[in-house]
Amino acid sequence: MNDQHIDLIAETVIPINKAARHYPYGRPSLATVYRHLGRGCRGARLESFVAGGRRYTTVEAIRRFVAQTTANSPGAPLPPSRPTNRQREAEIRKAESEATAAGI
Repeated sequence: MNDQHIDLIAETVIPINKAARHYPYGRPSLATVYRHLGRGCRGARLESFVAGGRRYTTVEAIRRFVAQTTANSPGAPLPPSRPTNRQREAEIRKAESEATAAGI
């Protein structure tokens, strides 16, 4: 995943509802922009921050996001995905049963 962070002084700050205008390949819907913020796409997430109760990103963060999703496109290995809640709960149950069996 991308280790870069938003630099509020050097980058061009924009509200999330205006972010789609700055994607280089067209204008995704606002729902897609929020999906890029939350779940991400191809192992990358769009960086953002909250100020005064509103969410913002930067033009540069969008460029980094697009570059990262391009780098993670088919043919390139994807970073490991996070386990789902169900998978995590199953791992916890398994660890608990192993601990009980070991007398811990």
